[in-house]
Amino acid sequence: MTALPKSIDEALALLAAGGYVAERSLATALFLALRMERPLFLEGEAGVGKTELAKVVAQALDRTLVRLQCYEGLDIASAVYEWNYPRQMLEIRLAESAGQKARPALEENLFSAKFLIERPLLQALRGGDAPPVLLIDELDRTDEPFEAYLLEVLSEWQVSIPEIGTIKAARPPVVIITSNRTREIHDAVKRRCLYHWVNYPDAQRELEIVRRKAPEASDVLSRQVVAFVQKLRSVDLFKLPGVAETIDWAKALTALDARTLDPDTVNDTLGVLLKYQDDIAKVRGGEAARLATEARAAAATAP
Repeated sequence: MTALPKSIDEALALLAAGGYVAERSLATALFLALRMERPLFLEGEAGVGKTELAKVVAQALDRTLVRLQCYEGLDIASAVYEWNYPRQMLEIRLAESAGQKARPALEENLFSAKFLIERPLLQALRGGDAPPVLLIDELDRTDEPFEAYLLEVLSEWQVSIPEIGTIKAARPPVVIITSNRTREIHDAVKRRCLYHWVNYPDAQRELEIVRRKAPEASDVLSRQVVAFVQKLRSVDLFKLPGVAETIDWAKALTALDARTLDPDTVNDTLGVLLKYQDDIAKVRGGEAARLATEARAAAATAP
């Protein structure tokens, strides 16, 4: 395992080594979460780098990444544990064929750890001397009962299994929770975490991200792409493009051998940036031409 950062500057360097360009406030939240052994709750629009942060932290700290992808209807059997019923049935049949002597041992062992299938939360708690990074991704997609179940995990680092008892982590995992804020997460969950809102990056930081993630794009094109996206986010759209879309667009334009932004190329590739037809229709044509012209001018005068 790589040692935990001992300062905010080391946390910044840790993220930078993994190709993640973070603002100092985010590095501060991460440093405190690691130092205080508290979950880090990241909220923000989709595509701003919340999930990527967990991946980079796991890689930089040389820890296993355990990911729980949340969805509507997520239950304990999918998130925490379930019993291996086919194996239990086989054990019962073997005991029946062995006769009366095998039954007492069967009753004692049928609900033991060897019949337990560990899901992400239990895997993270049983990480041992090298606790993993637990990513609880898009918590806002689940419902309130699952949030309530998480309270024991996030405060006591343990889960309760009726047939076995309480399983507690020897060392707490590094926990990062993300939410796209499609609904509000209950205060009880947030109180157990350190909170940080991940915003869209400014132009300088987004340019540095594009340079790292899409190095094949020319400097001129990268500057124009970032300037265009920055201006596009001021338009009233249903879904603004995130950093992930900016990177994808820079790669797509490079694949088309584009050297600079022109209205035709922008119109033809809007589907890389925007994911709703109403947004594409609103930007296509005159608006795209205007934004491309302004982006070229802003890129030319930028330091």
